[in-house]
Amino acid sequence: MQLLKHITIAASAIVAMMTATPVAAQFHLPVSHTDRHEELIANQRPAGVSLESLKIKKFGADHSNIADMVDEDLFNYNWSSQSITAAYTGLTVPQTRNIDVSGYVAPVRGRLTSGFGYRPRFGRMHKGVDLNLSIGDTVVAAFDGKVRITKYERRGYGYYVVLRHDNGLETVYGHLSRFLVKPDQYVRAGEPIALGGNTGRSTGPHLHFETRFMGLAINPSSIIDFENFVTHKDVFTFDKTECEKSQKFSSSKKNRKSKASKSKRRGKSTASAKRKKSGRR
Repeated sequence: MQLLKHITIAASAIVAMMTATPVAAQFHLPVSHTDRHEELIANQRPAGVSLESLKIKKFGADHSNIADMVDEDLFNYNWSSQSITAAYTGLTVPQTRNIDVSGYVAPVRGRLTSGFGYRPRFGRMHKGVDLNLSIGDTVVAAFDGKVRITKYERRGYGYYVVLRHDNGLETVYGHLSRFLVKPDQYVRAGEPIALGGNTGRSTGPHLHFETRFMGLAINPSSIIDFENFVTHKDVFTFDKTECEKSQKFSSSKKNRKSKASKSKRRGKSTASAKRKKSGRR
């Protein structure tokens, strides 16, 4: 009985000591363990999502960031060039490229009078479209961008403006009568850049309008619905192969016309020779 009493007292003393332990003396995990635990919680993935898919998603995000940086470099590339076609010389044109054209504003509200493509009458390629206007009509920027060139070309564009845009495109506005902007000036879509005219190689007042990507001319009608003054889609997909085919279209037409002309001349020559021979007889 006395032994049981001593055991009870000892047990009570142990419980009292345990409950009296100060908070500061309680056990804590090492700091390094706590940091690792928080890192694991922060990087945990939702149930059912594989680690591989997360890696792919992260790669895509990183790639997108790189693309943004490349776009900025592309915008500034060879800025001082006074050429429309050779400003991007030295760079490789990508096979495809998605271009945001959602911010488009019609440069003029005139109807389409001449399309993109080979012109048999002149024997050359028309690398833009012609839009009807009157001399003095206001011409505005089609997209947000910066003025790269304001120039005069007597046997071509006349007075013309080249804008380089945030979306990667360049647009050309030709046969103008007056500039309303200067090189290196930033403009918003819809802001006036020039007045319409009839300068350069032009048969009447109109706006010659071009859309280009890295110097390659794109048919503006493949991007823009000129009848309704809007783009066909918010995003235009540039295709290098299709673009290059449209440029070769002119030479094939020209070659066919040249061959037909030569054949016709040969036919006349042969007929003339036959008449001469029959006359000598």
